[in-house]
Amino acid sequence: MGPRSVPLLPLLLALLGRPDPGRAEGCDLQPVTAEPPITLSYATSAVPRGCVSSSSMDTRHEVHVLSVKWSEVSPVPLMVTVTPQADSCSRPAVLILLCTHCSATVISPCSNLILSTDARLSPESTIRAPNPKPPIVSSEGQLLAWAQATYGGITSYSELQDPRRIQLHLGEDAHSPPECIPQENFSAIPHLEAEVFFHGVKSCSRSDAQSTRAAHIVHFLSEPSSSITAVNLSLSCPQNSARNQILILQSKANFTWFVSPECNIQFLVSGSYKISIFPVLFQGHSLPDTEQGLVATAFEKNYSVIASYSAIPASTHISLQIHEHDTVKTPVTTAPVVITQPPDLPRQVLLTLKPWKCTDETMEIVIIRSYLEPIKDVVNITLKDISCQAEKNATHFMLKSPLNHCGTSLEDRGYANNELILSLAKDAVLRSVRVGFQCEIPRELFLRLFPTSDFKAPQTELEINKEAFVQASMRWMDHPADLQLKECWLVASEREPVLLVQGGEARGAGVAVLEGPPSSHGRKVWRFRFTYTIPEGGHIPFSAILKCKAGLQNDTIFEKVLEVRVKDAWRPLNYRGLGLAAVLGITFGAFLIGALLTAVLWYIYSHTRPISKLQPVSSTAPASESSSTNHSIGSTQSTPCSTSSMA
Repeated sequence: MGPRSVPLLPLLLALLGRPDPGRAEGCDLQPVTAEPPITLSYATSAVPRGCVSSSSMDTRHEVHVLSVKWSEVSPVPLMVTVTPQADSCSRPAVLILLCTHCSATVISPCSNLILSTDARLSPESTIRAPNPKPPIVSSEGQLLAWAQATYGGITSYSELQDPRRIQLHLGEDAHSPPECIPQENFSAIPHLEAEVFFHGVKSCSRSDAQSTRAAHIVHFLSEPSSSITAVNLSLSCPQNSARNQILILQSKANFTWFVSPECNIQFLVSGSYKISIFPVLFQGHSLPDTEQGLVATAFEKNYSVIASYSAIPASTHISLQIHEHDTVKTPVTTAPVVITQPPDLPRQVLLTLKPWKCTDETMEIVIIRSYLEPIKDVVNITLKDISCQAEKNATHFMLKSPLNHCGTSLEDRGYANNELILSLAKDAVLRSVRVGFQCEIPRELFLRLFPTSDFKAPQTELEINKEAFVQASMRWMDHPADLQLKECWLVASEREPVLLVQGGEARGAGVAVLEGPPSSHGRKVWRFRFTYTIPEGGHIPFSAILKCKAGLQNDTIFEKVLEVRVKDAWRPLNYRGLGLAAVLGITFGAFLIGALLTAVLWYIYSHTRPISKLQPVSSTAPASESSSTNHSIGSTQSTPCSTSSMA
């Protein structure tokens, strides 16, 4: 039996991860003639026909003409907002709104706006229409001729098809053409922006469809000259009606979608996207940019009904409402509406945060807990080895482990591979989500200082006259044996630099090169010890710098600097850095100041005493004087003594 032939194109597409357009066969997209499954509107400044002119600048008013046409009856009243330039309504303006058989709400802060319309104005309108209605005209030319004859000029003219909202900005431009001559596909920037309904929805289903899982596709037809790179999508649908549906959003790769959903629906998005209830930006998927390719993508995801396909121009805002439909309706339950997380949400959140950081020997993971709110119900985080659990507090998850523990693999050159396992608890049900990641190991020299020879618990404090242990290390996957420790220095202010190691050999007194651990996975380690001594009475620096260089034989150099704090166990901290003479000088100065202060206080005291205390009482004084003096002295004493004296 001969070998079976395999179609080449589908095989290549499968290898490239692209859908086979052939899968779209049997699904011929056709315009929806019945009640459409969606209501779609989008913002645009492009109108089917329009023009501007400077012909109104020499008249009493600027004049704007809006001619509204409908493919079908509008489901909502037309909203027209008129805003002045720079919030000034000084120049009167005229709005001619031709909207036969429609209801409209016209709002403007300018009370002097003159409105001429044949629409039915709603009570919410702030501008009424005291002027005569526009004449019944049968052509665009007749309408513009009437406006020109009535008001003397035309500032702008726009024909709109199926608008939902119109934003009109007042203002005139002297550089506009002298006459308003309508043109096809006119850009009304900057004076007009409209949100228009889209009525070109198509749909289809596979002839062999076995399920009612349905897809809605919005295809952006962006022109190369378009400057739009972001779009806001407002999405809504009835409760539980979109559970078996997916929304596919196709755009250029540099587009960003900002989605505000009120809907329980899955997403498949090109470019990047952000959901309003989640604080992170997700990277989308690479989607086909053809009608057949997008249909094939939906079928590959097992959505056999294309409920709606809408190809619209690039826009800054889209409003999409998904309705209940017979082919996609699901039973209504009393369960509350919840926003379905994208199936790969934990992976996207973590790959966006990238909370891991590696050195040549450790992996550290720090996650701010508030960043995990989109995932919800995260109760624990571990690495592949579940015994390596993250510590958690009120604000963070934190985990640190050596690169040779916790299931970390170092097989990839320059990367450490592991998995974050998130334990999620919801409704008393515990489930795990695994997110694989790669942590890049920097190709740089690492320098650590240790207090003991076991090389554990690195520190940044160097004690004088005590042994210190230094480890320099780095990973170099390409021939690690070629790495050499070139030199290490200790540098401190007001002291000569001390050469510790050079060419892998000890230099200077008290330095010894130690044997390091064997190389593993391209990691080279050098170790040595030294004692930092300072002569008696010498200057003790507050800090010092340990500087090492490693390199290859071809002179490729890697340098690392470690700042350390110098500690002297024999001197009080306050005198660190002061010589003996300075200390004695401070002490003598303090003594001298104290002695002078005491002398001044005694002088003040001795010159402010009463005269009676300064002159002794004479024994020859008259009795009356003695009595008076004793009475005076007694009066300054306590009350009992005073009473006795007077007695």
